[in-house]
Amino acid sequence: MNIVVIGAGGVGGYFGGKLAKAGFDVTFIARGKHLKAIKEKGLQVKSILGDFIVHTKGTDNINEIKNPDLVILGVKSWQVLGVAQELKSVITPITMVLPLQNGADNADTLLSVLPKENVLAGLSKIVSKVESPGVINHFAFEPEIIFAEYNSEDTIRIKEVKAVFDKAGFKNTLSKDIQLDIWRKFLFITMVSGIGAITRVIYKYLQQSDEIKEIIWKTGEEVVSVANAKGIPLKKQDIENSMQAFINSVPNTTASMQRDMMEGKPSELENFNGYIVNQGKLLGIETPTNAFIYYCLLPQEMKARR
Repeated sequence: MNIVVIGAGGVGGYFGGKLAKAGFDVTFIARGKHLKAIKEKGLQVKSILGDFIVHTKGTDNINEIKNPDLVILGVKSWQVLGVAQELKSVITPITMVLPLQNGADNADTLLSVLPKENVLAGLSKIVSKVESPGVINHFAFEPEIIFAEYNSEDTIRIKEVKAVFDKAGFKNTLSKDIQLDIWRKFLFITMVSGIGAITRVIYKYLQQSDEIKEIIWKTGEEVVSVANAKGIPLKKQDIENSMQAFINSVPNTTASMQRDMMEGKPSELENFNGYIVNQGKLLGIETPTNAFIYYCLLPQEMKARR
């Protein structure tokens, strides 16, 4: 299978690296010093499950892609639309495009540009980052990809993708309700990312504060209200599960959106808390906690994008 991984960061770098290690034809779309290091020295993956190095193809020009079977998107949610527009001219009728971003509507964003036959839906669970050019550091928990056809239909091609992931040796789950699974991940990441970006501290200090945990809970309640209005059957139990996952998280870590904002980079604020605020306005649902987080962080986001 001819696989292209767009974005060789913590997500794309790890899973793409595992696919290359298993012998699949993998091309990374990356840029700058990271791409230079990958081309010259290979991609090094440091992992709690075992370190490895792969030597594979890399480019910063998406137009160099030829007849990809599977395109995995490891970019940020705010980059998906632009990537989809670039992909239009390089994919074939049988190319599958799998988004792994944290947002709730990435597959829908792809569908606004690409034919429905090309679009899968998915998410990843991984704690990893680019440690230095050419080096990915996976430092907590077992990584997993959860994926399916957009409508969760059972197809031959989706089983073929699962067989590829199985051979690569990482945990993967073929979802029976991918939209619900995407929203469950979105619930967790929205609950913790914004408040982390405001406080600018590791999870340890958030976990110790009952007041912060109350804010996180209220953030989750608003996400569930919006989800239910959109026909996604999130429940109070999902908030409880997300809260427990947060409490059990590695104390010295942070969310990727928080790290981006602290480093002055563009972030996924608009795709997380901002998405809930905007959808709440459209649906007539009050979202005061998400609104407070969103508007407090928006000036930083605007500065990062200048």
